[in-house]
Amino acid sequence: MMERKQLKRYLEKHKHKAGERIFLASPHMGGKEIDYVNEAFETNWIAPLGPHVLHFEQELAEMVGIKAAAAASSGTAAIHLALKVLGIQPGDEIFCSTFTFAATVNPIIYEQAIPVFIDSDYQSWNMCPKALQKAFDAAEIKGKLPKAVIVVNLYGQSADYDQLLAICNQYQVPIIEDAAESLGATYKGKATGTIGELGIFSFNGNKIITASNGGMLVSNNIDYIEKSIFLSTQAREDARHYEHKEIGYNYRMSNVSAGIGRGQLHVLKSRVQKKKAIFEKYKKDLSTISALEMMPICEYGESNYWLSPIIIHDTAIDPNTIIDALEAENIESRPLWKPMHLQPVFQQYELFTVHPETSVAEDLFLRGVCLPSDTKMTTQQQNRIIDVIKGVFQ
Repeated sequence: MMERKQLKRYLEKHKHKAGERIFLASPHMGGKEIDYVNEAFETNWIAPLGPHVLHFEQELAEMVGIKAAAAASSGTAAIHLALKVLGIQPGDEIFCSTFTFAATVNPIIYEQAIPVFIDSDYQSWNMCPKALQKAFDAAEIKGKLPKAVIVVNLYGQSADYDQLLAICNQYQVPIIEDAAESLGATYKGKATGTIGELGIFSFNGNKIITASNGGMLVSNNIDYIEKSIFLSTQAREDARHYEHKEIGYNYRMSNVSAGIGRGQLHVLKSRVQKKKAIFEKYKKDLSTISALEMMPICEYGESNYWLSPIIIHDTAIDPNTIIDALEAENIESRPLWKPMHLQPVFQQYELFTVHPETSVAEDLFLRGVCLPSDTKMTTQQQNRIIDVIKGVFQ
């Protein structure tokens, strides 16, 4: 979310070209959302909780094929709740993907636990099984195993869970699946978000579907979900008066947001199809540029193609060259995630990688750009983007 000064600068910069701007990924309503929102207003279910929240949880759980879900105020809140229901304590170590957004890691710090970062591999850009095994080997020697492993499904593509689960199961350590970016994607026929002990989704405005904000915690362990709902409603005990025996949080999704989310579920499949078409067009039309490569798509599953990232092999051109060229044409793009182990706030924490000179995540960050994948984007607009990129390399 932009701060007020940032928002003012943004609006001033784009006020003359607002209608022409091509966004990286922005909300795209399908039509049914307004019906659910109107229903919330007509029945006065405006405050947090209400029928839409319960229906959204049920409908999403059925869609991805899992037993239970808890709608939260954000994907970050859902990760925090996952850590809480697993009983994470101060000083516990949590293994976590380094190639991600800070929201994956911040809840670890909320609980005064210790993040230990795991590098990616070049095959999927997701958590590297060899680096994860290396971290477990070190933990075993130290005599302190992690209490959980948070695996991120990057840019809409699933990690390779057969390998990761085999390692974690050997040590009886649960996986929290950060599927914030991968709703609608699959791994070997199974919906992402349902593969770990707990999974989370995000409905932030730039995700493949949005509730304007919000997230969801899912699990086949119903006790975990019931506990997360209790914690997310201020840990209020079942009493006529306000009774609290433990610390809770104001983490429940509002009924209005849930109504938007319910409407968005109707268009999820078509959004995935559109995202894939955008990705494939970039791949085809930019194939003549040998110095560019699209993010690899693994055969073990189907990505939701949330964003369309490219990697640059030409040392004379860096990501900022492309980003600046696109911005000059009022086109939004973005670098790849800056790895967490490079962030000033997390630099004191350990990284495990199988590459001695640099991490895969760092290498990708230094050479990558996310191209616009807005599902409202027209073919003509995408052609504009492609022409700008070709111009840079010519």
